Amino acid sequence: MATIKFKLAIVLSLCLIVDLARATDVKYCDKNADYDVKVHGVDISPYPVARGREATFSISATTACFSKYCLFFLSTCYSNFDASGVDCAFYTDKAISGGKLVIDVSYFGWHIHSETHDLCDETSCPVSTGDFVVAHSQVLPGFTPPGTYSLKMKMYDATKKQVLTCITFDFSIGFASSVADS
Repeated sequence: MATIKFKLAIVLSLCLIVDLARATDVKYCDKNADYDVKVHGVDISPYPVARGREATFSISATTACFSKYCLFFLSTCYSNFDASGVDCAFYTDKAISGGKLVIDVSYFGWHIHSETHDLCDETSCPVSTGDFVVAHSQVLPGFTPPGTYSLKMKMYDATKKQVLTCITFDFSIGFASSVADS
C-alpha cells in the first residue's frame, strides 16, 4: 500500500512540474495568408500565468522565402541561373532588420489591452534566415482576473507596412497567485 501511495505521489509531482511551462496551440489570424515568418509554437512559463509575478512568452519561428511570389521567383532564377548571371541566393535572404510587435489581449471576447514592442527589444536583430525566438517577459497586475485569455500578435516589418506574421493563442491566468501572496 505504501508503494502505491509513493508511486502516486511521484506521478502527481511530475504532472505539476510538467505543467509549469507549457507549449500552447497557435493559430494564424488568416489561415490562407502567406506569411514570411512561420510560427512553430509558443511556450509560456510559468503555466498557468501567476498574477503579480513575471511570466515569459517565448515564440519560436522561422523566417525564409515562403511566399508564393518569392518561391516562384527563386525557381525561375535557379532554372535560368546560367543565362541570367544573377545571384539567386540574394533573394533567399529574408533577414529582418527591425519591426514591431503589436499585441492585443481579450478576455471573454472583450478587448482589454494593447501594447506595441520594438521587435529588436524582444529578439536579436537583424534576424537572419532560419529559426529564431521572440521572448517577452512581463509582470501581470495582481488584480488581473483569473481565467482564459486570448492573445493576438502581429509582427510587422521595419516600415510597418508588411505583416510578417499574425497569430492567436489562448493562455490561462491562475486563481491562487497574487501580489498579496508574495
